[in-house]
Amino acid sequence: MSIANKARLEILEGQQQQAEATSETTASAWWGIYKAGGAAALIAGVLFRRNLGAEISLFIPRMQLDTVSGWFALLRDNRLLGLAYLNFFDIVDYALLGLMFLGLYAALRRASQSIIVIATALGLVGIAVYFASNTAFSMLSLSDQYASTSSEAQRAMLLAAGQAVLAINSPGAVFQGTGIYMSFLLLAVAGLLISIAMLQSELFGRVTAYIGILACVLDLVYCITFALAPALTAYLLSAAGLLLMIWHISIGLKLLQLERFERKINKV
Repeated sequence: MSIANKARLEILEGQQQQAEATSETTASAWWGIYKAGGAAALIAGVLFRRNLGAEISLFIPRMQLDTVSGWFALLRDNRLLGLAYLNFFDIVDYALLGLMFLGLYAALRRASQSIIVIATALGLVGIAVYFASNTAFSMLSLSDQYASTSSEAQRAMLLAAGQAVLAINSPGAVFQGTGIYMSFLLLAVAGLLISIAMLQSELFGRVTAYIGILACVLDLVYCITFALAPALTAYLLSAAGLLLMIWHISIGLKLLQLERFERKINKV
């Protein structure tokens, strides 16, 4: 073998080793996303379900919260319960869903790239909109200021500020606010698109896909009918919430299973 051929062979071997190392690093990154997304989906399904405050109210009688002073009194007497009713735990739930969306993107990117890219983008935008619209910490801050002042003028200003905050997001109302509505709508569309992408892949199974489709369709029906038939909202949200809990748990288990499977076949 000539010196030139030997040099070319060494170059090719070096390029192959570099490509294998890059491929292994990329695969390891996807495994981490599978694992984080799977764990987040399980936690979201089991612990931090959507609208957890409504579930808590089934066990703890909910006081009248139709006034700002009522909210301030609740936050003063029982801060954790007040934050739960103000949907603080939904912030945690939505953050977990963001990780779940990333895990689903990693798993479904080959099966239906265009759909999963749009779904992930819509989901992350919806989560960001919810973060900007949730008023739990704003109400908590106003409540603390209200409790610490004795000036009637200052208290009147804080009550007016609290009323303005509740106009942005009023937990328990049929229409909680434009931001909350838009985040709800975006996440419902994102979930529906992800479920459709699942039908084009063998990773999650048709049962998981159809559960997601049914849950998201119920959410979309709520988005369309809440103003026309408010009496139906509780039934739609309850049914969708139960299905979403099952969907999230199923996704979590599948993503963790996928992470273990890919590690095994790559002998890592």
